[in-house]
Amino acid sequence: MSKATKIAIFKGKHVRKTIHNNEWWFVINDVIVSLTDSVDPAQYFKKLKTRDKELAKLTDKGEVQFVPPLMLDIETTGGKQKAYCWNTEGIFRLIQSIPSPKAEPFKRWLAKVGYERVQEIEDPELATKRTRALYKAKGYSDDWIEKRMRGIQVREQLTNEWKNREVGGDKEYAILTAEISQATFGMTPSQYKKFKNLKRENLRDHMNDLELIFSMLGEASTTEIAKNKNAQGFI
Repeated sequence: MSKATKIAIFKGKHVRKTIHNNEWWFVINDVIVSLTDSVDPAQYFKKLKTRDKELAKLTDKGEVQFVPPLMLDIETTGGKQKAYCWNTEGIFRLIQSIPSPKAEPFKRWLAKVGYERVQEIEDPELATKRTRALYKAKGYSDDWIEKRMRGIQVREQLTNEWKNREVGGDKEYAILTAEISQATFGMTPSQYKKFKNLKRENLRDHMNDLELIFSMLGEASTTEIAKNKNAQGFI
């Protein structure tokens, strides 16, 4: 099986997924079978769209920042085959429309995540606490977590400075970040991920204490240089 296509265990059933445009896309029929035990998932999906007109609109045309499903190549035992797939956001939307007891735990989880997000908007400190708890659950040490959280703050200060100086958007930020990384480590972030044999993982979550310190130093220095030179714009 290719590196691009992997198998995910979804409630005890195999749900195939593949990387497309640098994000996971899941086979819709596999998700439906795993949550409904339907023997004809394609027909089930068709009936589902008949009942849920908004879902039908999303699958046919999408919306602003909402991508419709696509036919993608999926590895099977018989070779590559085209399958109707949707990204994570689309699959979550699909699950909301499935009237099955098996889908209920996912719906409750989505409701919980939404509620926590609202809480974090009202009290941003909660987001920091949840991030710390997540790193702790993954087995990171307290010292590492402290540096990682401080690094997030330093990064935010830098991007806020860029924003105030009308540097541009995400594309310009990525270019400048690559320059900082090149000066700090002799590698761009993409080269550094290859060096560490990472794919979609967060690079900084796989840095040691010294790497985190040097990353903070590079970005904090850039912030100060921008202030002292009163730099304006991307160039």
